[in-house]
Amino acid sequence: MTGLFEVLEPEGKDWALAEAIDPARLPAHVAIIMDGNGRWAGRRGLPRVAGHKAGIEPVRIVVETCARLGVQALTLYAFSTENWKRPRTEIDTLWRLLRIYLRRETAELMGNDIRLGAVGRLDELPSRVRQELDLAIETTAGNRGMRLNLAINYSGRTELVDAMNAIIDEARLAGTLPELRASEEMIASRLYTAGLPDPDLLIRTSGEMRVSNFLLWQIAYAELYVTETLWPDFRRTDLLHAILEYQRRDRRFGGLGHESRRYASGRVSRLFEALGTAR
Repeated sequence: MTGLFEVLEPEGKDWALAEAIDPARLPAHVAIIMDGNGRWAGRRGLPRVAGHKAGIEPVRIVVETCARLGVQALTLYAFSTENWKRPRTEIDTLWRLLRIYLRRETAELMGNDIRLGAVGRLDELPSRVRQELDLAIETTAGNRGMRLNLAINYSGRTELVDAMNAIIDEARLAGTLPELRASEEMIASRLYTAGLPDPDLLIRTSGEMRVSNFLLWQIAYAELYVTETLWPDFRRTDLLHAILEYQRRDRRFGGLGHESRRYASGRVSRLFEALGTAR
């Protein structure tokens, strides 16, 4: 977490927020539904693609901040299987922006020791997009820092279907299909995110109160944080607020929590009050 202070202005607002974060209670895995690009553009009388372009900068900020904080994994919902229903011009723009991001940011990923991955039905991506993605993944494969996952052509339901089909295919090849009984462990080990901790914190921008078919299995016990901020306006301050709110909650996982962990220390509460953002 010390790496974050290297890029913060001393005594600034983000500095104070970062100081209030307990490094021992960071979410291991943060997942974000990046919503609101179209509305951001519409409010400014701009085409939707302008909102997608403006959404690149928050991606850069969030990736760097999570890596410097010491978050183990960050998953960003970039393109759902339902997004294919959008106008072709918008889809083509999204693919072009993804390729631009991969080209420009691979060096930054290397500099921050970030390992890039992707989850979804990647075989259905346009060939040039898949080539650029594979190259970036291969280039960063040796990094040992944060794992950055881009959910591309992703659907939580199709992920579960793919996992179950993999289990069935393996049992058929092994000749054990008649005796097959699936378990949670069998399914979890065949998800796109196998090997990663489940998300502790799910952030959704733009104020929408739904999970939109995102990591349906993995977010069973994730803390949900919804902000009215549209994705192109999301900045480091917003992310730090989300993490502080996460640390104020009592995570019980179906059991009984400890009263002392229901809220963060009085220091954090006083900080929110001082900043005028007490919840």
